[in-house]
Amino acid sequence: MNSVRVLDVTLRDGGCVIDFNFGQAYMNQILSGLEKSGVEFIELGYLDAAKGSVQGRTQYCDEQVISRHFLKEKKPGVTYVAMFDYGKFDPDTLAPCDGSGIDGLRIAFHKKDRLNMVPLAKKVMEKGYQLFIQPMTIMRYSDRELLELLDVVNTELADAAAFYVVDSFGEMRMNDLNRIVHLVDHNLRPGMTMGFHSHNNLQLSYSNAVSMLQFFSDRDVIIDSAVLGMGKGAGNLNTEIFLEHLNLYYGKHYQIAPLLEIIDKVLNTLRAEHYWGYSIEYYLSSVYHCTPSYAGHFYKKHMLPIEQVAELLGLIAEEKKISFDKEYAEQLYLSYNARRHQDDDPAIQRLTQEITGRRVLLIAPGKRLPEGEETIRALLAEPDVVSVCLNSFDRFDTDYVLTTRLDAFDSARRAGKRIIATSGICGAPEEDVLVIDYQKWITVENGVQDSSGIVALKLMTACGAAELLLAGFDGFSVDINQNYCDMTLRHPVTEEQAKQRNEYFGTYVKRLRATVPVTFLTKSRYED
Repeated sequence: MNSVRVLDVTLRDGGCVIDFNFGQAYMNQILSGLEKSGVEFIELGYLDAAKGSVQGRTQYCDEQVISRHFLKEKKPGVTYVAMFDYGKFDPDTLAPCDGSGIDGLRIAFHKKDRLNMVPLAKKVMEKGYQLFIQPMTIMRYSDRELLELLDVVNTELADAAAFYVVDSFGEMRMNDLNRIVHLVDHNLRPGMTMGFHSHNNLQLSYSNAVSMLQFFSDRDVIIDSAVLGMGKGAGNLNTEIFLEHLNLYYGKHYQIAPLLEIIDKVLNTLRAEHYWGYSIEYYLSSVYHCTPSYAGHFYKKHMLPIEQVAELLGLIAEEKKISFDKEYAEQLYLSYNARRHQDDDPAIQRLTQEITGRRVLLIAPGKRLPEGEETIRALLAEPDVVSVCLNSFDRFDTDYVLTTRLDAFDSARRAGKRIIATSGICGAPEEDVLVIDYQKWITVENGVQDSSGIVALKLMTACGAAELLLAGFDGFSVDINQNYCDMTLRHPVTEEQAKQRNEYFGTYVKRLRATVPVTFLTKSRYED
């Protein structure tokens, strides 16, 4: 490449991790460190008319608040930019570029909007701003579609500052990089800079950036990166690592120490609360060519083994892969688990005969379960009590183990337990296995509620339980060490997930008490 420059996206792409809530002090520290490092471009954040703020966040209502509350002084030699997504900001509202605020705007758009974005892009340039063209998920373009877009750029947007190769889902491998970069390089008008923006789902951001520099071309290139790789999902190319590479092999003189100070004083603190970086769901989203939000949505339910999460991702319709649709995701999850319909009348009749008029002891694996051990063992010995463990069964020998997870089902079957299993994990009744129809015994309220606790409460009530006695139903905490007495069951829970689960289950129990007595034998957040 002719010349290499770096555009740091920490304040924008990194902001996606924390809903852009850096706070003014952290924003100032990051900006100061980036300026000291010598990076040529600094992206200050997003423009979003509906969700933007005036200060304290890097999602702005317009470009004017940036210079008014953040970019008070500009360092010579640095180009300051912001980004907006097609449809979320109107360039007509831009004040003319007078050099006191941002210098350029990056317009990001999906393939379906590749022609519609042209009038907006022209307005950006008419207002005097440098224009950077960001076709998201460029891997979704056929060669013909990409060539058609390049023709439009060459004729309609010939004065744009740069055209980008954007690997939105971090799925680009070396052969993809070769094909797309060569296609762009040979068909983009001479003199226009080519940019590269990647995500690190496959841990290839660094190697792809290094490889791109080795292409034989006289075209200038801009490489996007973020300090500590901070960015949505798997994150981005690390600014500090890439600048060191450029210093070593391309005669650059970037300062790394200011970036390390950003990491030490700002980003390490943020990362302790908001994780970004490689994870299994981001790997899967790359493999199945979809937004990571689907993989995260299915994986964080902690109901399916990872191979079934992969199967679900493979079922996503092509037109749904680019943008996350929660309602669609929930319907897909529901239909996947309900794919094995089961006539469970015989199983329900058997349970009804056994349960009607008796108390039912439901034992969940909450952290506080041992506190009720003496009471639980006394109840297990009483003849009018039917006992059911939920998924975990090592501590008590109960009449049944109710399983809604494949791993728990397999363990219970190996242990010779009497099992109640949903049809999503067991297709047909077996000896000592009662199969209940998945869709019949879950609830669908604000999403699919198919936890073992919900299924058990609904099932036992329908089968005539005289009273429900709940042990180990602690509820959820963001501290994973406080959720389960069996440490092997731990899994991360966000504050939002914990709140939603606790509120939903608590509300469900309150409704249930109108029809059957419910007693908590151990302390529970569901009663808070």
